[in-house]
Amino acid sequence: MKQNWLEIILIWLTVAIMTVVLVSQVSKAEILAPFAAILAGSLAFVSLIQLFRAEPKGFVRRLVYVGGGSYLILTLATAFVWLRG
Repeated sequence: MKQNWLEIILIWLTVAIMTVVLVSQVSKAEILAPFAAILAGSLAFVSLIQLFRAEPKGFVRRLVYVGGGSYLILTLATAFVWLRG
């Protein structure tokens, strides 16, 4: 699992960068749909990596870590957007 942390952290970093860009460019009323697309994209990307890797060991754990981390990043960004007013 240790070699998978790099891919997980890179996906989290990508989610965070995309979230910051969206928060600065999209209005409060329209922010939730792009956030949902980012979350779905992060899970799809992990699945795509798994498809090419063909290594079943640790796949669910990677999905949980990527999904949970991405969800946390997007939840904090949503709270920031809604509290910013």
